Amino acid sequence: MRHSGRETRHSVARVLAVVVSAVLGFVIVFAQSFTGSVSASIEATDITSLVTKTPEAPPVDSDAGEPLNILLMGSDVRTGENADIGGDVAEGMRNDTTIIAHISGDRSRIDLVSIPRDLQVPISECTLFDGTVVPGWTDDFNVAFSNGGQQGNAAEAAACVINTIHDVFDLRVDHYAVVDFVGFIDMVDALGGVPMCIPERIVSSKAQLELDAGPQVLDGETALAYARLRTAEVGDVSGSDLQRISRQQQLLEATFRAALSKNLLTDAAALTQFVKAGAESLSTDEELASPTYLIGLAYSLRGIGADDLTFETIPWRYTEDFLNVEMTEDAEVMLDDLRNDRPLSVSAEGDASSEWDDGRADDATDDPSASPDDGSDDESSVDASAVPETIDEILQECG
Repeated sequence: MRHSGRETRHSVARVLAVVVSAVLGFVIVFAQSFTGSVSASIEATDITSLVTKTPEAPPVDSDAGEPLNILLMGSDVRTGENADIGGDVAEGMRNDTTIIAHISGDRSRIDLVSIPRDLQVPISECTLFDGTVVPGWTDDFNVAFSNGGQQGNAAEAAACVINTIHDVFDLRVDHYAVVDFVGFIDMVDALGGVPMCIPERIVSSKAQLELDAGPQVLDGETALAYARLRTAEVGDVSGSDLQRISRQQQLLEATFRAALSKNLLTDAAALTQFVKAGAESLSTDEELASPTYLIGLAYSLRGIGADDLTFETIPWRYTEDFLNVEMTEDAEVMLDDLRNDRPLSVSAEGDASSEWDDGRADDATDDPSASPDDGSDDESSVDASAVPETIDEILQECG
């Protein structure tokens, strides 16, 4: 009886399948016939040659609605022109700047999270293009880039950093970009410089930098020296990489505001020229290197303003010897916010400018970088009609 029941159900199913197929076939044939008869009745004429000008369609963001994590890295490779700028003092490649740029799915904000170079993490094993396997071990975070850059290939170096981010942070990386000294200088110069408010006079023979306090526009070479600055004869410069991160974030914010002043997010020609300026010194994944993709992404961010950028650092505390840093419990909270496309709910404050050298003597908290959320909602609505600031207006904020 059970066998008979199965046979009956199978027979019914076969009959239904035949009926459905027949109906679909009829519909398709009817639709084709109807479409053909209508098309034959319409007089269609190509007038392309008669139209003088057609406005271009707006660029399309192929990842619209999806959050993106873009890994930004600065390489201190010392070959070619880079050796002339930074000095031919070291072999291999290191990244003294590592930032995860999180673009929200609704394109209303960008969170830029710096990773300290001296953050102690398990470095992931990685494989190079020729099959060489570079083992991992626990060390400073920027060792991952150095491991991958053993053969001077920025893409291999980036892959090793991405492996470590995937394994340690459990955070997806969608795109990457690596820029060296020359590329950074050329891209800043292509913007016409970066407007900065320098809080005090700085003189550093090692960085070949001399800046007076006050508002000024830094050219590419000066901006690079300011971004790399760690020691100075004049000025409150502690030697701390964490303090340097603070300066780099200020510089990035100023660079973004300068880019907005040039309408870089809506002017495809200006954006293309900016990227071309550093193209020979820029290494990215294939998609990010596509002008079509890049212009579409930039256009989708056209409503972003300086207030929609958040700069943070992975929450840290000193290691027992005060020579390095490690992640705190708040770091996982920040990473979870990034994974789930939420506005950052924790903050890392403190650049270690006064504590780095004498931290042992201070009653420092276990988590000097932690700062509670102030409860404010920093999400801003997109205002595509906002008028960009001018460079002069940015400099006037210096007072």
